Amino acid sequence: MDNPARAPILQLMEFDSDLIIVGGGLNGPALALAAAQGGLSSTVIDALPVDNRKARDFDGRSYALALASQRLLHAIGLWDGLAENAQPMLEIKVTDGRAGEGPSPFFLHFDHAEIEEGPMGYLVEDRYLRRAFLDAMEAEPLITLRHDETVIAQDTTQAASVTLASGEVLKGRVLVGSDGRRSGTAERAKIKRTGWGYGQTALVCAIEHEKPHGGIAHQFFMPSGPLAILPMTGNRSSIVWSETDDNAKRINALDDADYLNALRPAFGDFLGDIKLAGTRFTYPLNLTIANSFIGERLALIGDAAHGVHPIAGQGLNAGLRDVAALAEVMTMAARRGEDIASPLVLERYQQWRRFDTATLAVATDTFNKLFSNDNPLLRMGRDLGMGLINSVPSLRRNFMREAAGLTGDLPKLMTGRAL
Repeated sequence: MDNPARAPILQLMEFDSDLIIVGGGLNGPALALAAAQGGLSSTVIDALPVDNRKARDFDGRSYALALASQRLLHAIGLWDGLAENAQPMLEIKVTDGRAGEGPSPFFLHFDHAEIEEGPMGYLVEDRYLRRAFLDAMEAEPLITLRHDETVIAQDTTQAASVTLASGEVLKGRVLVGSDGRRSGTAERAKIKRTGWGYGQTALVCAIEHEKPHGGIAHQFFMPSGPLAILPMTGNRSSIVWSETDDNAKRINALDDADYLNALRPAFGDFLGDIKLAGTRFTYPLNLTIANSFIGERLALIGDAAHGVHPIAGQGLNAGLRDVAALAEVMTMAARRGEDIASPLVLERYQQWRRFDTATLAVATDTFNKLFSNDNPLLRMGRDLGMGLINSVPSLRRNFMREAAGLTGDLPKLMTGRAL
């Protein structure tokens, strides 16, 4: 319960902002903009210099945004500036097989024409998203940006205060950790994590190809891990290629020509000749869930709260659901005159997001274990299962709506409505 003795202390305190957000990636800025819409001020602490965030060259990174996430970006005023550089995902094809042997005859095929809402999602390059967030935050008087700063200590006993490496102390009402899977915010709050590694590494890059992709996203399940081919603007696609740690290390050490030669048997020739565009990246794959999404005057969002396998491309989308839920909970509390950092208010956020996150973690973990193997019995079972789902229109539409982020108890922003 709230401590009534603290209320007079908080009323007398001077705050730099309502929210102190640690992490300047994507979820942190999204929360700051969403909170500003509800009248709440934020200080966003970003470890990277501003020039790094505003880089204009394509570096190979992009994000798959579910339709619900696109609606959030529209609701906080970003989408109009992003739309021309966004590639709609009109179809999704899911197949099973081995590299070089072609796909199984059993598959899933989702076509956006079967649901009334529109494309199931969009691919947007990292550089456009980050620049849109920065420009919007710089134009918002309720947001203060602190670039090239790191937090070395925090205290949430009477307020949410952080000490920066520069020695400066900032105070707010709520401390929000949006600082990734190894969240220092969670660690300093002594919030433990549950999870495990998959023995897999994601090889991430972008490619240019001869033939148009038609707005079709492909997910090809191989024994060593899934290969996602996601359509970008023009004749380009984003690649998320999961391999065993040893294979990934070997492949990543190759030069660009040999890297492409290693990719081609899995990729196939359906888009013609391919070449690399931008930089190559690798990410170790694991599951890591914070045992609590909240602490005293503290909340975790995005990967700081839950990092899942990229098998369904839901990492950023799950984080943006956190953003929408937390912004709505705090905005509604402020309008009722509640302390936005009270345990009762923060518990509403945790209850809203905990079950959905646990369900996503179980689903991605199960799918990865079910598909990332070459067991003939499991392979037959999963192929028959995909064939069954594909043959029943109502099941197919349910999966499409799930992929688009349109199911469950959606916060207002995820439906395109303002707070």
